[in-house]
Amino acid sequence: MEEYLPLIIQLVSGAVGGNIAGSLLKNSSLGTLWNSIAGILGGGLGGQVLGMLGIDGAAAAEASTGLDLNSIIGSVAGGGVGGGIVMAVIGLIKKAMNK
Repeated sequence: MEEYLPLIIQLVSGAVGGNIAGSLLKNSSLGTLWNSIAGILGGGLGGQVLGMLGIDGAAAAEASTGLDLNSIIGSVAGGGVGGGIVMAVIGLIKKAMNK
């Protein structure tokens, strides 16, 4: 279960990031449910991108004996930023299609 903890943190952080982005970009908001779903998707993608760059929380957790503060911060940052970006992009696409 501990090996999935960084992914879970990224997904939850993505949902939070998506909702924060939705509250900041009110014109592009998809609503709480869809902001969360887009954020979860972005959180997972953000974690994968950071993993490819070698700066993800999962790699840091595997390198250490347990889940340390750096890996948690990396997972939260990657998930939150990724969730916010994906929600914003989807919101802007939706807004452009409605014109």
